This record gives sequence, structure tokens and C-alpha cells, in this order.
Amino acid sequence: MTVPHSPGPADATVAPAAKSRTDEIPRLLAGLAARSPAIPPKYFYDDLGSRLFAAITALPEYYPTRTEAELLRTHLPAIVAAAPVTGGTLIDLGAGNCEKAAQLFAHMQPRHYVAVDISAEFLRDSLQCLQRLHPQLTLQGVGTDFSERLDLPSTLPTHRRTFFYPGSSIGNFTPADAIVFLRSVRDHMGDDGALWIGVDLQKPRDVLEPAYDDPLGVTAAFNKNVLTHVNRIAGTDFALADWRHVAFYDAHHGRIEMHLEAVRETRVAWRGGGRTFARGERIHTENSYKHTIPGFRDLLARAGLRTAGHWTDARGWFAFFVATPDGTP
Repeated sequence: MTVPHSPGPADATVAPAAKSRTDEIPRLLAGLAARSPAIPPKYFYDDLGSRLFAAITALPEYYPTRTEAELLRTHLPAIVAAAPVTGGTLIDLGAGNCEKAAQLFAHMQPRHYVAVDISAEFLRDSLQCLQRLHPQLTLQGVGTDFSERLDLPSTLPTHRRTFFYPGSSIGNFTPADAIVFLRSVRDHMGDDGALWIGVDLQKPRDVLEPAYDDPLGVTAAFNKNVLTHVNRIAGTDFALADWRHVAFYDAHHGRIEMHLEAVRETRVAWRGGGRTFARGERIHTENSYKHTIPGFRDLLARAGLRTAGHWTDARGWFAFFVATPDGTP
């Protein structure tokens, strides 16, 4: 889904995607019917899910957003110096409300801003607000699922592309899948581009688990909303009251896992099928891998990227990397 925005007032709409989400429904239903049922985390992000995630980032227990923000404020001059970005194209992966990237405009001075997000509706609203604040900037929205493949319009400027992937969403990929994704970014980067990426680091369980299971229940609402989204797009009949949010740290794999657990035996039907979930049976909805500095440097290298610099907060909870195509200065 893509539409360019010329400088000046614009309606910031996001055009329909060439490939409909309905093409993915058979795979979604197959995942629900599998022996170990799962829903891919990309289905969190309908309009309500995107707004709930924005609320999660404001929770006191959710450290990544504020830790990364402080890290960027402290080290931004060094980060900018690590790879030239001024006057190029800023491509914001998982843009959401676009606020993180917008805070960097004065320092990065992009000529072209491209917001990429799976939730086209939320993205449209975000770009409408952003265009009013930055009428001189050329904006473009791309509504796409880049968890499987990064597709960008061929009309994007090719000079000095900076890919901005803040937060800790790279943790949603297994290490092997992260390499595939990072290679796809490298392929779109050109020889003079860069990647700015946030990475959540390994830390104690008593810090990690409350960040994904807050006492206010916002993360639980975010997780359960995936069932509402699946009901709407796939014709299932999940009842939210039959499910509870579960999140825990798996130290062996170095990841947080999120699940939805049936609180009673329940039958879920969909067109042409369905299944009964036993009490206590779980649907896996998300992994969030936590990395180490050497481990993530290795992932970048295996994807054809050179670490130009990395920075961490004082506690070593979060890292921000700048990477360039391997072999560039």
C-alpha cells in the first residue's frame, strides 16, 4: 500500500495493497489447526492493536521505549557521525505513529520520509498528523507486511537510504530469520545506505517479565485483541472471555514468549473447519529474543552488514546499532 505525498498539505491516505490480506487466511487457519497452534505476531497490529501498543510503550514496566529514547538523546551526535544520513531518504520500518522518526528530523534532515507499517489505517492517520507538522517534507506511506519479505516501491529515491528500525522488533525474528530479514534490508540499502536499529539485550527475569505482563493489563488486552482481529479477517468465533494472557522468559532460548491460554474447554469454528481447545491449551502469539552485543554483531556480519558503531544505556539493558554495507567506509 503506497502513496506519495508532495510537500505541502496532503490527505496522507494509504492506497490498497496489491496483495490482499485474504491471501494469507489459509495459512493463518492452518496455524490455528496445527498440533502446536500459533498466530503470527503481525496480526497484533490492526488499528486498535497499534493504539494499544502505543499505550504499552508508556507503561512504567515497559523499559525499551524510554531506555532507547534516552540512549538516542545521549548519543545522537555520535550515531549521526557513524554513517552519513543528511539529505537522504529515511525509511522507517514499523513506523506506527511516526513519532520516533519525527524526533530525529532536525538532526537527520531527510529529504524524503517513508513510513512502513503493517497497519495501513493507523499509518494513514499518523501521516496526516505528520504532514501538518512538516509541510515541507515529502512523505510516503507503505502499508505492507515486511516480516516475510521487504517490498518497497521502485519509485523511492535510491540515494543515501537510511533504514530506521527502532524498538526491539528485530527480537520477533528467530536468529535465522533475523539474518534473512537483515539481508533483505541490505539488498534495498544500496552502497551508500545505513541501518539504524534498536536491540533489546539479555537481562534479569524480574525486569523482563513485567514488561510483557504489566499489572494494569494493557499487554494482556493487546495480546487478546489479536483474537478480535482474527475473528474479523478469518471468520473465526473466538470469545475473548475464554482466553487469558500468558508471558514468561525462556532462559534456554533467550526469549520472552507470549501465549493465549484457554481458561476452559472451548470450541472455535471457522468456515470449513474448527477445533476444540482443551482447558490450559495455548496459542503461541509472539517470541521476543534478547540479544548480546557480540551475538548481534555476528548477525549483522552474516547478513552482509558491518557494525559502524553501537551504544548502550548505563545499565546495559538496550543497545542501538548503526550498520553499513560490508566493505564500505
